[in-house]
Amino acid sequence: MRRGSSKKGSANSTTSTNSSAMDLFRSASGKAATKELERIDQLFHSYSNESSGMIDPEGIEYLCSDLEVEHTDVRILMLAWKMQAEKQGYFTLEEWRKGLKALHADTIIKLKKALPELENEVRRPSNYVDFYSYAFRYCLTEEKQKSIDIESICELLELVLGSHFPKQVDLFIQYLKTQVDYKVINMDQWMGFYRFCNEISFPDFNNYDEELAWPLILDNFVDWVKSKHS
Repeated sequence: MRRGSSKKGSANSTTSTNSSAMDLFRSASGKAATKELERIDQLFHSYSNESSGMIDPEGIEYLCSDLEVEHTDVRILMLAWKMQAEKQGYFTLEEWRKGLKALHADTIIKLKKALPELENEVRRPSNYVDFYSYAFRYCLTEEKQKSIDIESICELLELVLGSHFPKQVDLFIQYLKTQVDYKVINMDQWMGFYRFCNEISFPDFNNYDEELAWPLILDNFVDWVKSKHS
């Protein structure tokens, strides 16, 4: 009986030790997470506007300066995507926390080092279509706005798609700047061009079928290109 009792006591002691170690681990992890969040908040407040409680366009300029990137750099748009920022040119504290926690960046040095990794994340096909769609929504600056003017669309295309499909983007921008039928581009047209770049052979357009559900602007674009080369 004593042997059995001794084993039981030993098992209880081991369980108690494991439980205590786990509690200590959880406590340490919790404290580390709290400290990280405090540093993330401190970094936010170093760029935020006191009256609005947000990082505004001026704050983003300072942020870009510290990151040593231009405010027009696509990685700033990628950072906004990571935060799921809703208003162009502004970051709220909650958006900032969401993005920087995901990037494990609680200092400007860590955030700077995280940018290449963020770019690789966005470039994955599973993420890129979401980023491309987000870029359009992010540029809808007015309430109930559903379309973007041609000049802004040309800049946005060059920024988010120019490195992926340079020839298609360059030609489409030429078309947009010379045509007179469209003053704005909507989301359907925007996403249609992304699908077009991914699916249609270029520059011959051999597999383009106007009978399929392409936005009319792409039918016109293909006709324009063919007429240029005929």
